[in-house]
Amino acid sequence: MAPEAGGKRVQSVLFMCAHNAVRSPMAEGIARHYFGSSLYVASAGVRPEELDPFAVAVMEEIGIDVAGHRPQTLEDLEDGGFDLIVTLSPEAHHRALELTRTLAVEVEYWPTIDATVVHGAREQRLAAYRSVRDSLLERIRQRFACR
Repeated sequence: MAPEAGGKRVQSVLFMCAHNAVRSPMAEGIARHYFGSSLYVASAGVRPEELDPFAVAVMEEIGIDVAGHRPQTLEDLEDGGFDLIVTLSPEAHHRALELTRTLAVEVEYWPTIDATVVHGAREQRLAAYRSVRDSLLERIRQRFACR
């Protein structure tokens, strides 16, 4: 059984960030990998951009393939009935809160750094993406582990 949101069992979760290109696809991939048999998982962005190759690379390092992910917005989603929306950026959080005016959905804000703002050598940039990946991995395992 998945942990509860708002007093009911979480059966579906949407991860949201600004562009659905780094943070939310990572979170979706991790959650699907560990909890996909008991939890419906999707991701979206406020304004989609192309999937970031650094995100693909660092997820591949832990055996999770997100290369086929296609960034999308809330409007692109076929199913909008989520029990929980986890927002990973301020912009996504504001957008999700707008949804709560018309939908009964729990929203959790997990502030997550934007690895794309880190500049420098390839290894420095990859380290930032790994940090995001690892913090999401830990948070997702804790949040959705069976109790």
